Amino acid sequence: MTPIPLADLITALPAGSTLTGDPATPISAPVVESDADLLPGGVFVARRGLTTDGHTFIGRAIARGAAAIVGERPFVEVAPLPVPYLQVADSTAAVGYLAAGYHRHPSRRLTVIGVTGTDGKTTTSTILHTILQRATGGKTGLISTVSAVIGDETLDTGLHVTTPSAPLIQALLARMVAAGLTHVILEMTSHGLAQGRLNSVDIDIAVLTNLTHEHLDYHGSFDAYRAAKGRMFAMLSIAARKPNMPKIAILNADDANAEYFAAFPADRHLTYALDRPADVRGTDIVHRPGYTQFRAAGDLFHLPLVGVYNVRNALAAITAARALGIDTETLQAGIVNVPVIPGRMERIDDGQAYTALVDFAHTPNALENALRAARDLAGTDGGKVIVIFGSAGLRDRDKRALMARAAIQFADLAIITAEDPRTESLADILATMSAAAEAAGGVEGQTFHRIPDRGAALFYACSRARVGDVVIACGKGHEQSMCFGTIEYAWDDRAALRAAISGLVLSTLPTAEG
Repeated sequence: MTPIPLADLITALPAGSTLTGDPATPISAPVVESDADLLPGGVFVARRGLTTDGHTFIGRAIARGAAAIVGERPFVEVAPLPVPYLQVADSTAAVGYLAAGYHRHPSRRLTVIGVTGTDGKTTTSTILHTILQRATGGKTGLISTVSAVIGDETLDTGLHVTTPSAPLIQALLARMVAAGLTHVILEMTSHGLAQGRLNSVDIDIAVLTNLTHEHLDYHGSFDAYRAAKGRMFAMLSIAARKPNMPKIAILNADDANAEYFAAFPADRHLTYALDRPADVRGTDIVHRPGYTQFRAAGDLFHLPLVGVYNVRNALAAITAARALGIDTETLQAGIVNVPVIPGRMERIDDGQAYTALVDFAHTPNALENALRAARDLAGTDGGKVIVIFGSAGLRDRDKRALMARAAIQFADLAIITAEDPRTESLADILATMSAAAEAAGGVEGQTFHRIPDRGAALFYACSRARVGDVVIACGKGHEQSMCFGTIEYAWDDRAALRAAISGLVLSTLPTAEG
């Protein structure tokens, strides 16, 4: 890549930065937040963290070949330096702008569709990606919490991830431009939005799935959580304009927060819904084995996913695609060809007499939706729903009781188990959830059990399952690890469920309190 003057990166920033040094300094490597990732000729951004201060690593970054340093401290506190120093008010917020400047603002050469919400982001993004791939002749990229897709290449985005880092997002967008792509769907989480990882992404269409209880441990309140999601819609009014592409907000009219998001300015506001009037309304839902049939704005669709909530996800994607002018035939062909989405109501079929599923449902609303879908699969012939789930340590504690109540209400048998306890006591987490299950009418040893070992919990669930039952493992989905203490241990619910079906217990995790 041709070196770019430091001044060009600075112009990407909002006003208020102060440079000490030569603005013509050539930058020949990416902007990074860790000195370990620095390449000679790159820019090191020093951030103040909760436990460490990146400014202490400035010397090490210079030794590694940093061409410039960005930080929050005044120059006199870090001087003398042999390279330019750019002081900014917020280093974390600055990274996205600087990374976009280094890559020459790739999102300005793409039609960018952002998708946010508590649940359904990955599924909605994947459905829309399938439609747009067909409509654009394969020239649509995808960046989700599961993977990044650039043409025929699929890149893993990590173990426990939300939105990728700002430098990675901009690098992926630049690769998409270089590959000749024209569109990209970008899943935007509340953490990614609040931390500025999506700064300088020039968005064109903003899609809301829903908004329910989640991440209050980080955001502090529901209003703050909602405001973080609102940043994506606020981005519409400040994003660069592209030829013949209006700024469009797409909202779930069934969601109680739709009016809040509708207040953000956009050239057009479009709605979708199942229960309320909307621009695109879903009707005539029919559940079939392995797929769901429904109508949207009068057109018939066959979706190879189950559950009413996935119809809502499909409606969000259809509304966005229609806003881009995509015809009904292409929409229908895209919907019917939606692939299996890793860890989203993913079937595990090893010839067992019952249905086994893995789903990422890790919020009260998502768990309820997954269990309602499982109930539809179990049918009316006496099939039971058996759920295995937990609630993560060091995360939103309030949802633990809500998850337990949902399981007691919508499943026939609930098994409460480990789900990333981190440095919290797993026994304490399970005790809290068990107390909530009892308060909701559950009886321990009959309608619910607590089994700390997740492999053993899945094994027990499968041992109880009979013909026509549905066993559903919730909370981990596509993830490939589980955190005990501060260590990530290899774990895959899909592999564990396959082992349980065959009569084995997957034992890659430490003991319950390990």
